[in-house]
Amino acid sequence: MRLSRRNLLASATMAAVPVTPQHREDLRTGFERLAADGYALLSGQNVGIVTNPTGITRDALHIVDVMHADPRCTLTAVFGPEHGFRGTAQAGGSEGRYDDPATGLPVYDTYLKSGRPLADIFTASGVDTIVFDIQDVGARFYTYIWTLYDCMEAAQLAGKRFVVLDRPNPVTGRSAQGPVLHKEFATFVGRRPIAQAHGMTVTELARLFNGEFLSTPVPLETVLMTGWKRTRFYDASGLPWVPPSPNMPTPDTALVYSGTCMFEGTNLSEGRGTTRPFELLGAEGVDGRWAAAVNELGLPGVRFREAYFAPTFSKFQGKTVGGVQIHVRDRAAYDPVRTGIALLVTARKVWDGFAWRSDNWIDKLTGSTRVRTMIDAGAGPDEVVAAWQNELTAFRGIRKEYLLYK
Repeated sequence: MRLSRRNLLASATMAAVPVTPQHREDLRTGFERLAADGYALLSGQNVGIVTNPTGITRDALHIVDVMHADPRCTLTAVFGPEHGFRGTAQAGGSEGRYDDPATGLPVYDTYLKSGRPLADIFTASGVDTIVFDIQDVGARFYTYIWTLYDCMEAAQLAGKRFVVLDRPNPVTGRSAQGPVLHKEFATFVGRRPIAQAHGMTVTELARLFNGEFLSTPVPLETVLMTGWKRTRFYDASGLPWVPPSPNMPTPDTALVYSGTCMFEGTNLSEGRGTTRPFELLGAEGVDGRWAAAVNELGLPGVRFREAYFAPTFSKFQGKTVGGVQIHVRDRAAYDPVRTGIALLVTARKVWDGFAWRSDNWIDKLTGSTRVRTMIDAGAGPDEVVAAWQNELTAFRGIRKEYLLYK
């Protein structure tokens, strides 16, 4: 028998997955359920998929390879987001238009495209249905959820069906935290008014986008997970972790990201160029006083270690800087956004070199001028956090209508 890539992948997909302590049989992703149903939802359709390296099966095969190898599914196009479909681009980059060497499928670039230009790409691709399957990390400023939003809007303009396959929120879906975006600060790191840590899965967000924000809803279908509980962290899923972007190497990174990504809006390093991005923070001239100051606040579930590191790229490339390493000791008690605010407040107090980025990027990340102006005025962490509670309560009320899991 002549072995082909298609036959080999199809055989591997249909093989039984060994049950190990790392494999939780009770959780099945949206893709697992779609495939188990013989792709019935996509029957008779030319399918395009928006995905990246996180679109994998439990046994670490990429779903594009799997779908391409399966005669029950007619996959005809792939759409790549920031960092690209196969993940070859760094932050702020994409792979452009090319034919995928592994499958021969055309790959179209969606990064920074929206509205009619993106709709024209969907039309030119010839697909009938667009499928979205990307692992999110739970933060408003992570761009994949806005790729989802832009693709939904463009699919409606192009007259396409839209199907979202669900995956876990790696930092749980217990609650929403942090400031809500003000509309005048909408960018690709926050298109619409949701909380900084939204506490939702991508199918829940898709339903919220369709119900609250799209002027004309897209024909939307979702394939939910089974066996996922809102209190579960990613390591309870049994799924392999693939970095959704180059600077999101582990689920631990995702745990802190919705707070410490705010340091992108400052002149301190957010740890890019280290093995612990967003867990290491620092700058030249920072010393142990910062860790001491933030530890004195007694923030729940977390401690801070005086740390020194030399980023290999990004801010302070090749220079040794001082700062802190975040050590989360109780994930259930830890509040990443409040912690991020406390770190900003204490950094400004103990280091006279502290500055916001000159373009006030912090306002885009946090969704208004409030965090920057309150900290500059001397407000403490509790005062800053208290200032957004009314709008957060309102968002939680809206969010509640779109939650799909217990």
